[in-house]
Amino acid sequence: MSSTIFTVITGASEGLGKAMALECASRDMNLILVALPGKELFRLASTIEKNFKVRVITYEKDLTIEGDCWSLYQDIRGKNYGVNMLINNAGIGNCCAFEESQVAGFTPLIKLNIMATTMLTRLFVDLLKCHEKSYILNVSSLIAFFNLPNKQVYGGTKSYIYYFSKCLQKELAHLKISVSVLCPGGMNTNPAQFRLMSTGNWFVRNAMMSPEKVAEIAISGLLEGRSVLVPGKLNRLSLVIDKILPAALHRLCTNILMKRVTTPSIVQNIKQHETATLSASA
Repeated sequence: MSSTIFTVITGASEGLGKAMALECASRDMNLILVALPGKELFRLASTIEKNFKVRVITYEKDLTIEGDCWSLYQDIRGKNYGVNMLINNAGIGNCCAFEESQVAGFTPLIKLNIMATTMLTRLFVDLLKCHEKSYILNVSSLIAFFNLPNKQVYGGTKSYIYYFSKCLQKELAHLKISVSVLCPGGMNTNPAQFRLMSTGNWFVRNAMMSPEKVAEIAISGLLEGRSVLVPGKLNRLSLVIDKILPAALHRLCTNILMKRVTTPSIVQNIKQHETATLSASA
């Protein structure tokens, strides 16, 4: 196996994935960056190599396709790249009433958020366990702790990632593989997301964080071996409030919140952005 050790990051070309790549590079980690074809991936790799003394390898893959997950792993293993950190960041979001959604729209979301995360984790365990200490970071969401209308499929996939990660923490401990799950709240990762969060109440607007800050907290927590990472004091406070609110008041608050952040114009902007930037997400 190569003496050079790498961190693998999926969905690395923009948003949180890009911030993760820059944060890891600043900590002298060599990187394997994965995203769908696009100039953003190569621009990021070039920027990192110019500004940090690390090695960067890029892979253009569609992780909604099982064969691309296999080929990514096989190529990395075939070239004897050492991997001691896997960051499953790639994901797709949605915000739409269930009865108004098309079944075809759920397929890539479930394949990327659930299947790709599960498959890559299983494949890379074989490389991770070759090192004295290795790490897996799976990106869930704060929504995994809440039941919100118009977020049913997306929230379901993030709940899966949370449960999946918590189980792996126990199963892989004997292999010296530390597993953490990141549950961020709203992030200003793109204009559509910023507009969405800006329509929320005071709590939602002020809880929004930059992907750079979330990435810093995530990598620090991962290296410290923390099991669940919820960035932001207001986000952590929301978990406490959720537990103590009476059920009727809880339903009223969430319904008001989702009505405010799912106006037709905002939802349309989000749908257009998700369609246009699926490559950056995967």
